[in-house]
Amino acid sequence: MSLPRAAFAVLLVASVLGPGAIACGSSSKSGFSDGDGGSSGSSGDPGSSGGVGDGGGTFNNDVNVSPPDLVAEVYGHSASTLYRLDPDTKAVTTIGAFGGCSGVIDIALDATSRLFGTTDTSLYSIDKATAKCTHIASGSYPNSLSFVPKGTVDANVEALVGYEGSDYVRIDPGTGTKIKIGSLGQGLASSGDIVSVKNGPTYLTVTGNGCSDCLVEVDPKTGAMTKNWGDVKHANVFGLAFWAGSVYGFDDVGDLFEVKIVSGKLTTTPITIPGGGGGLSFWGAGSTTSAPVVPTK
Repeated sequence: MSLPRAAFAVLLVASVLGPGAIACGSSSKSGFSDGDGGSSGSSGDPGSSGGVGDGGGTFNNDVNVSPPDLVAEVYGHSASTLYRLDPDTKAVTTIGAFGGCSGVIDIALDATSRLFGTTDTSLYSIDKATAKCTHIASGSYPNSLSFVPKGTVDANVEALVGYEGSDYVRIDPGTGTKIKIGSLGQGLASSGDIVSVKNGPTYLTVTGNGCSDCLVEVDPKTGAMTKNWGDVKHANVFGLAFWAGSVYGFDDVGDLFEVKIVSGKLTTTPITIPGGGGGLSFWGAGSTTSAPVVPTK
């Protein structure tokens, strides 16, 4: 399920989530207006070549160097602009407009906080300090994207994964090769984003089978649902992030909220975005797989 996403997006840490996809089984992020002034079309790199295979391929992503000192940060985005949120201070910073790509439908960070992103037509690495995009490969990619820790999909390296509807796919961040490795099941489909953390859970927003949207836990090895935590009271949640025990969601109408699961019960709390207002529409978010699993304070 790969589709375009709309305007302004945020980043966050212990208090934010990101945008995902759309409704029941098929997400479509095109057709939204970008409040940052960019068009919601996808952009490829005219000078790039190469396609993405849906068949086999060798995954050679070396993304498991030792992580640096952990920085409290979550990244989010609109179709055209990258943002950073400091979870400790709740300050939101605009990194800038994406350079060399547009119509970004999701982002993912590995254990060392290297940032990758997808559009409808391409896979990119993204400089999180400048928002400059470097083209990796052309092809069709998911709008729900995350790294999962070493030892899940691959015994030796972290894996970049995502959902296309109910199909669970793996993407080589070095070559763009894509293969299907599993399925969500239960009559569900991704509604827009997945987030995973080392020694912690892997969450996905879903639609279908009475959900619009529900937060579920999935097995990062197979992509299958293992637990449905229930309705998050928001639809079209196009972005998810995780920090210190909290899940953060961003939806297509610009709402940002925090989800906590305590004693087996899901609670949703709205988060006020400083300077927020009309025209916001979130397309994606991401947090490192090295994020703390429990509160640090």
